[in-house]
Amino acid sequence: MRFEQQHHRPEKYYALEEYFQTMNFSHITGVDEAGRGALAGPVVAAAVCFKQKPLELLYDIKDSKKIAERKREALFDTLIALPYIDYAVGIVDASSIDTMNILQASLYAMQIAVSNLKQQADLCLVDGHIPFKSDIKQYTLTKGDDRCISIGAASIIAKVTRDRMMRQYHEEYPLYDFIKHKGYATTVHKQAIVEHGMSPLHRKSFQLKR
Repeated sequence: MRFEQQHHRPEKYYALEEYFQTMNFSHITGVDEAGRGALAGPVVAAAVCFKQKPLELLYDIKDSKKIAERKREALFDTLIALPYIDYAVGIVDASSIDTMNILQASLYAMQIAVSNLKQQADLCLVDGHIPFKSDIKQYTLTKGDDRCISIGAASIIAKVTRDRMMRQYHEEYPLYDFIKHKGYATTVHKQAIVEHGMSPLHRKSFQLKR
């Protein structure tokens, strides 16, 4: 089911969680992914449940792509240290993306992340408009990472987790400069593929547009 009612930040940024709490859901979990549009590397999803309203973060959490990298890294460290957070990640590698396609890989990463939570979710708020395979009740929200703090937090955890992986991959495959573009289709990255061919991290099913 899609949930399209508009909620404005930051006063109502926790409104969806509070609304569903009144309907007796207790482990309301935001789900988002990172890396879907990259040419190389995994797709990473995160699932986040706040066990209480994260008042100190209402003004900071939003779509991870709208946060400067240094601040995003700091928010990640703050988030995972919270005593009232339950979070987990799911990772699907490039070869699996080639096998199942990027949409299905993204949904599968979400499924893995939710299954890795310490406590089973009873409701998932999912960024986008397509639910992942699960018996858990789901609501999908377009631009959910800017409308729901649980999804916003999941977007940060997913992106920083993936960025850190790509920095490590840079040490193994320095010719592609993953440390800078994280596998996305920059001019420098596409030129490196032309010059050196694809690494094992590259998604062979993706068309290289010059």
